Amino acid sequence: MSRTRTERLVNLVICLLSTRRFLTAAQIAATVPGYEHDPDDARDHEAFQRKFERDKAELRELGVPLETGTASVFDAEPGYRIAHREYALPDIPLEPDEAAAVGIAARLWQHAGLAAAASSGLAKLRAAGVDVDPQATLGMEPMVTVDPAFAPLTAAARDRREVGFDYRVPDRDAPTRRRLQPWGVVCWRGRWYVVGHDLDRAATRCFRLSRVVGAVRVTGAPGAYEPPAGVDLISHVARWSGPVERTGRATVLAAPGRAAGLRRWAVEVTAGPDGDHLVLPYADPDGLAGQLVGYGPDVRVLDPPEVREAVIQRLKEIAVRHDELAVSGGAR
Repeated sequence: MSRTRTERLVNLVICLLSTRRFLTAAQIAATVPGYEHDPDDARDHEAFQRKFERDKAELRELGVPLETGTASVFDAEPGYRIAHREYALPDIPLEPDEAAAVGIAARLWQHAGLAAAASSGLAKLRAAGVDVDPQATLGMEPMVTVDPAFAPLTAAARDRREVGFDYRVPDRDAPTRRRLQPWGVVCWRGRWYVVGHDLDRAATRCFRLSRVVGAVRVTGAPGAYEPPAGVDLISHVARWSGPVERTGRATVLAAPGRAAGLRRWAVEVTAGPDGDHLVLPYADPDGLAGQLVGYGPDVRVLDPPEVREAVIQRLKEIAVRHDELAVSGGAR
């Protein structure tokens, strides 16, 4: 289903849920975005009717209780509405810690660039009577960063649209052009990957988003392909990336009583007057930096310089995103 049609169906559901009386097709056309047409133009009106009939059938297939009837015995044209009693959500009981966890998840996805989806999910829970605290932290601050290619590749996978992008691999100086039918974007060991069908190599391929150079260009029409049924994206990434060899060693200074997760991971812990020195095994600096920034000021990298620089770079990226969110929030 295309994004335009999905948005039209959502608007139709909102419209029919917003009234208790039956709305005629003409009233719906005048209210719901996507149904605009000239009722005096026979061809234009016929196109609207076909579109409306397809959308009604789609809603019924999705289980939406669409009712047909008239507001009074004098109405000659039937109308439509959604039965609230059959469509209403059941009570969603959440304990305080569960509601706080929902708030954390929303904040996490806001960091990941999906603020609109997070806000929508919270709004739906609040509408169901759930008291959700988006500021709750349960003693931790989620830190998730994504690469610039995340948003366009996620959108392309959702809309089933082919894409093209330049991709750089470690053993080559110049990036190569890739054409892909993306199936989905997943996170594996702290990194984001897109999995899909490589059109030039006629095979399944995984691409690390941090190695995408420049902009992702959408080249195909919506609904141009279908991913294999039951495809396991994580398994594809795991087979492609292979086992991780943590041959590096990093020393970090952890505040007393803090960074419990890193302490369990450390191969050596030495107490000191200003905190504890933890020796952590790692495979690559960027991957370790992604873990360390989540602990904020409770952890400081002492050695090696490559890990310290990777953490500084991550923190700069987070600061830039925070400023962008603040500016966009102030503009509304």
